[in-house]
Amino acid sequence: MREIRVLGDPVLRTPAEPVEGFDRELRRLIDEMFQAMYAVDGVGLAGPQIGVSRRLFVYDISGRKGHVVNPTLTVDDPEEILDEEGCLSVPDRSTGRPQFAPVARAAGVTVEGLDRLQRPVRVKARGSLARCFQHEAEHLDGKLYVDRLPKSQARKILFQV
Repeated sequence: MREIRVLGDPVLRTPAEPVEGFDRELRRLIDEMFQAMYAVDGVGLAGPQIGVSRRLFVYDISGRKGHVVNPTLTVDDPEEILDEEGCLSVPDRSTGRPQFAPVARAAGVTVEGLDRLQRPVRVKARGSLARCFQHEAEHLDGKLYVDRLPKSQARKILFQV
């Protein structure tokens, strides 16, 4: 099983490259990403989080499950909603569990991209699914949720990693 990369691994801070090959290897990678995500009770996982610097993510949250390859994200409703957010790649050193903090995210988004068979994917999302899409899309740009926090709060969380 693929290991979840944690803060300090350079792959998490490097913008991911587009996926070019839609083949058996990609299908296997997506299956492995779901397996890794479920193994740690996650709801979303981006390629860089398992050390694969490719633009794709998987999700299973709020009764919605899927994957998006080479996603683009559009904000449909810019109203910011403040809610608790954590990340598998930013665990507490003592517990190994994600650390949570309130993060403001857009209320509604649309993600577009391709599926494993190179068919178009378009998903409109609100609530926790919209939050998940924004979180995973930022991973593909080399960003983490702690980058959105006030410096003092981010330092407190980073001290625990």
